[in-house]
Amino acid sequence: MRGVAVRGLTDKLWSLLERRARAVVIEGPVETSFFMTDSSIQPTLTAAPLARRLAWVTGFRLLLLSLVLGLLGVLNFKSPLAWTTFTVQMALGTLALAFAVTGLYAALLRSGRQMQLLVGLQLIVDPLLWTVIVYLSGGPSSGATSLYGLSCVTGAMLTGFRGALLAFGVSVACFGGLLLGLARGWVPPPSDQPAAVYHLASEDLLYAGVVNLLAMFVVTVLAGSLAERLRVAGGRLVAAEERADHAERLAALGRVATALAHEIRNPLGSISGCIQLLRVNRALSDEDQRLCAIIVSEASRLNDLVSDMMNLARPQRPQLSCVDAAATAREVVQLAAQSGRAVSDVRVSCSGAERALICADSAQLRQLIWNLVRNAVQASRAGSEVRVCVNTRGGADQELAELLVQDDGVGLSEQARERIFDAFFTTRAQGTGVGLAVVKRIADDHRFTIDVESQSGRGATFRVQLGPLIGLPLGTPIVREERRTLFPSRP
Repeated sequence: MRGVAVRGLTDKLWSLLERRARAVVIEGPVETSFFMTDSSIQPTLTAAPLARRLAWVTGFRLLLLSLVLGLLGVLNFKSPLAWTTFTVQMALGTLALAFAVTGLYAALLRSGRQMQLLVGLQLIVDPLLWTVIVYLSGGPSSGATSLYGLSCVTGAMLTGFRGALLAFGVSVACFGGLLLGLARGWVPPPSDQPAAVYHLASEDLLYAGVVNLLAMFVVTVLAGSLAERLRVAGGRLVAAEERADHAERLAALGRVATALAHEIRNPLGSISGCIQLLRVNRALSDEDQRLCAIIVSEASRLNDLVSDMMNLARPQRPQLSCVDAAATAREVVQLAAQSGRAVSDVRVSCSGAERALICADSAQLRQLIWNLVRNAVQASRAGSEVRVCVNTRGGADQELAELLVQDDGVGLSEQARERIFDAFFTTRAQGTGVGLAVVKRIADDHRFTIDVESQSGRGATFRVQLGPLIGLPLGTPIVREERRTLFPSRP
């Protein structure tokens, strides 16, 4: 019972520490927390901008149709008989159909489903309606052909270059079909308009077709290119804002970690020291010795949490030198094999190259390997093995070093793999999600690349590319040239 009480007390301290860290890191007037990347909200975050653009386009279409309808009324108001002509009646019917289609767009948009289908429907139907208006307002010489360019701009606004090309293709087909129908006599001119306006010579029809085709093509290229540039710039701006928010939250975490380090580590040190003195007392029973071991273990767990939080929140600039990654891995494995579960029910082994000299910060490389091994041990089943291996392989022009940490634990789902390096994300009931975030930060600072290979129930393999092997004496300081740009290159 006393063992349960001690473990319960340390678990409460652990939970209090974690909640305090989460509260400070996540606080702030932001719409979406840096840590709230649950896959359940991804469709909403992805579809929201497109739905917003569709709403703007639908509203603008309603305004344009209302202006055209008002203009038609003003032009025909003085002559009551004008409302009985073919052109006016056809125009009114087309506008009524356009209003009905726009209402359908609004209903589909309100449902929030099939957004891509709605975009394609608009980019196909709109040029058909514009073609009727072009036909009624003078055919090849009509100024309404500019509406085709408006469809191309709309396509670029909604889906970028792809949407602009779709609108361009449909517009060319509609306008070209109208010209061909007028030239072959398949489409008669409106009965209430001069036939001479529509019966043009082949050269005039060709000229009108080429000029409007070039105009639509130029609008498509410009609108599509601008949309792509805005998309790329917007993505970079969002990434920059996320990095700024991340840095601000880590700064808050740093302040908390500094305060907690003083408030927690001193009592923990006193507790650990007292327990170590008690353990040498031979008068203690086996049950008392077991309770002392539990206290030492839990105190060590809290101390590791504080250390990880400080390493994450207050990153140190790597002091690069020539380091033997293989020797460092062996030292970490030897230390890990004498602590935690590795003493009782999980075996830790090391294999691979005898020597692998790389450019790294010795202390941070040790921390990276230690966190990976500790994570693998905690994720492993009783009686399984954690395998650490440093390999060397030939690259394009030089040999490369690679670190592998493999376990036979419960594995990771696809969603968990995408978020495994996020701060405070964990798949374990008693995990904190800080250790692997520190690993990712150290890897990024060293320009290492890290990948995770795992399937649910089949263990996990963390693969770290440590960079090229170097031929310098061990411990030689290395100065790396820093390249700073406003926008980092896209992967």
